Amino acid sequence: MRDIKMLPEAAAFAVLSMLAIGSAEAAVAPLAPPVAAKRLHQVVSPHGARTDEYYWMRDDQRSNPDVLKHLAAENAYTQRILAGTKPLAEKLYGEFLGRLKQDEDTVPSRLKAHWYYSRVVTGKEYAIKMRRKGGLGAPNQIMLDLNERAAHKPYYNLGGTEISEDEKLLAFAEDTVGRRQYVLRFKNLETGIELPDSIENASAFVWANDNETVFYVEKDPVTLLPVRVKTHVLGTSQADDKLVYEEQDTTYAVGVVRSRSNKFICITVGKTDSSEYRCTSADQPGDFKVFAPRLAGHDYSIDHLNGRWVVETNWNAPNSRLMTLADDAPLGDRHRWTELVPHDPNVVIRGFSLFNGFIAIQERAQALTRIRLLHDDGQSNLIESDEPAFAMDLDENPEPDVATVRYTYASLVTPDSVYEVNVKTGERRLLKQMKLPSGYDKSKYATERVWAPARDGTVIPVTLAYRRGLRRDGTAPLIQGGYGAYGSSRDASFNSELISAMDRGAVYALAHIRGGFEMGRSWYDGGRLLKKKNSFTDFIDVTRFLVRERYADKRRVAAVGRSAGGLLVAAVANMAPSEYRVVHAGVPFVDVVTTMLDESIPLTTGEYDEWGDPRDRTLHDYMLSYSPYDNVKRQAYPAMLVTAGLWDSQVQYYEPAKWVARLRARKTDSNPLVLRTEMQAGHGGNSGRFRELRDAADEWAFILNQLGATKEPSH
Repeated sequence: MRDIKMLPEAAAFAVLSMLAIGSAEAAVAPLAPPVAAKRLHQVVSPHGARTDEYYWMRDDQRSNPDVLKHLAAENAYTQRILAGTKPLAEKLYGEFLGRLKQDEDTVPSRLKAHWYYSRVVTGKEYAIKMRRKGGLGAPNQIMLDLNERAAHKPYYNLGGTEISEDEKLLAFAEDTVGRRQYVLRFKNLETGIELPDSIENASAFVWANDNETVFYVEKDPVTLLPVRVKTHVLGTSQADDKLVYEEQDTTYAVGVVRSRSNKFICITVGKTDSSEYRCTSADQPGDFKVFAPRLAGHDYSIDHLNGRWVVETNWNAPNSRLMTLADDAPLGDRHRWTELVPHDPNVVIRGFSLFNGFIAIQERAQALTRIRLLHDDGQSNLIESDEPAFAMDLDENPEPDVATVRYTYASLVTPDSVYEVNVKTGERRLLKQMKLPSGYDKSKYATERVWAPARDGTVIPVTLAYRRGLRRDGTAPLIQGGYGAYGSSRDASFNSELISAMDRGAVYALAHIRGGFEMGRSWYDGGRLLKKKNSFTDFIDVTRFLVRERYADKRRVAAVGRSAGGLLVAAVANMAPSEYRVVHAGVPFVDVVTTMLDESIPLTTGEYDEWGDPRDRTLHDYMLSYSPYDNVKRQAYPAMLVTAGLWDSQVQYYEPAKWVARLRARKTDSNPLVLRTEMQAGHGGNSGRFRELRDAADEWAFILNQLGATKEPSH
C-alpha cells in the first residue's frame, strides 16, 4: 500500500524527547512514519479539476483494508512517538483525575411532581439519571443508569431525554457508534420496564400531550441531514409512523420543540440566516401553521406562555430584538408583531426564557455573556459579575411559575457554579460550585481581558489566564485557542486541565476572533464566506500582540483548535508556520472545497451559508485560497498533533488523514507530526469521563513538552 522510508522527524523527536523528559522510555529506536501511497484522482468541479493523490482514503463504509491498515499504522506510529512524553502524560492524568470529584449529584430541578438530577459515582464512566417524587427528601428513583446502558459497548452517548406529560414515561436517544444517528427508546418509569418500541436514525423528539404520541426528526441516512418530522404511537412499528413534514431544500435543517406553555408543538426549519416555525396544538395535533414564512436573511425564534407569543428576530435588527404576538392574532404576518425590546447596536440578544411575570434574556455585550431580567411592568435589571471576563448562561428552569431563576457562572479561573437569583430582590445564592478534591486556590490565578489590534484596524477581544506572579518579560509559553465559525461564541469557561498548564508557567489565551458572535452579527459576518480569512489573520495578529506585549516567548507558542477551530489552526499553520512551536488540530475540517462540492457528504449543503457554495466561481476560488489541504506547501511546519474519529459525522476521518499524508510528503522540517484516529468514536472523541481524561493527558503532554513547559508545578 505504501513505500516505507525514514523521515527526519522521527529521529529528531526521539532526541528531543530524551532531552526534555530524561526518560529511558524515550530511548527507543527511531521509527519511520507511515508514508501513504499516492493514487492520483481528479476532483471535478464546474471550475476545473484538481488532483488529489490521497482521495483513496475516503471509505464511507469504514471497511476498506488499505484504509484501515494505514490508519492503524498511523496510530502505531503515534503511540510510539508519544511514548517519549508518557511519563509527563501519566503525571498530568494524575493531576486531572485528582481534580475530578468522582461522586456527586447535579443540582436538582423541579418539574411538576418530581425533582430531576444526575449522579456520578466513584469509578464509573457515566452518569445515572435520577428523580425524587414530592420533595428532595423522598426516595431516589433511577430512571437510567448509563453505565449499564454502555456496558460492553466501545462507545456510548445519550443524546437526550424527554418526560411525558403525565411523568410516567421516559423517551431517550442513544448512539453507540459515534455517528450521531440515534436510536430512540422508551421506558415505563412506574414499572421500570423498557418498552419494545425503538426508532432508528432519530434526532430531536417531543411528546404530545396524550402521553402516547411522539413527534421526532428523522435524518437522511446518507447526508445525515435532519429532513423529516414523523409521529410514532407507542405500541406500533416504526414502519407505520406517519410523515408530518419533509423539507425539500437541503440547505435547511429540521427540528421539533414544545412551547414553554406546553400548548404547542413546533417544527423548526432553519439555516445560518433564515428560519421558519410551523406550530400545532399539543393537545390535539393537526395541521401545522406557519408562524412567519421563511425569508432570506430573516432569522427568528419563538416561544409561548400566558396567552402570547414572544419572538426573537433580526428583522431590521442585526443584533436581534424581542417582539410579541397575542394568541388571538392571526399567524403568518410579521407586521402584526409588537416590539417589546428594541434593537441595541451594542448589545446582542442570544436567547430568552419565559416565566410568569418576567422574561430572562440572554445578552452579549463586549464579548461577555450576561442575563437581563425583564419584568412585565417594563422594569429590568442585569445579573453581573465582578470578574473582567466570565461565562454566564441560563441554567435549567423547567417551571415558569417561580420566584427565582437559576443560572450558571464560570471564568477561566472560577470553577463551574450554579446560582439562583431572587427575581424581586436581586439576592443571589450559590447552590453549587465544582469541587476539586485535590485542592484549588483561586487566589493563585488571574484572568484578564485585553484587546489586540488586527491588521485592518479591528480590535479583537482576548481572554487571558495565568498563575499570579507571571513576569511579563517575554519568556512564558503561550497556549492560544480559538474557533471563529458558525456564529458560535467561545466564552471564558472553566477547564480544570488548564491549571496544570498554568502551574507549569503557561499563559492561556482565548482569542474571540471574527466568525463567532462575541461582538454581534457584524462580528459573525466579518468571519464567514468571502471574509473568512479574517478569522485566520485575527488569530495570528492576537499571537503577535501577546508576544509584542511580552506575555509570551515567540518561540514557545501553541495553537489549539477543534473542528472548525481545527480548520483555523490548520490554516494558520500554512500562513504563519514560524510563529508557532506546536499545533494541536482536533478533528479538523481541512478539505474545504472537495467537501463542499460533494452533496453526499453529511451536512454539506446546510453549510453553504457558512463557507460558500462552490458552484459560484468567486466563492469556489476564495475557499480554495485558504483550504488547508489545498495550501500545504514545501516549507517548515510546527510540531503537530492531529486527531480524528473514524465514525465522525461532522468532519469525516479522511480529511485529517489526507492532510497529514500531504504534510508528510511536503514539509521540510524535522518536527514531529502525528495522527491519532479513534477507531470507535466520532466527533467528540472517546466517550466516558476517564477515557476522555486519558486522551487529554496525552495531548497536553505533547503540547507542554514542545513548549518546554514540563517542570513540576510548585504550590
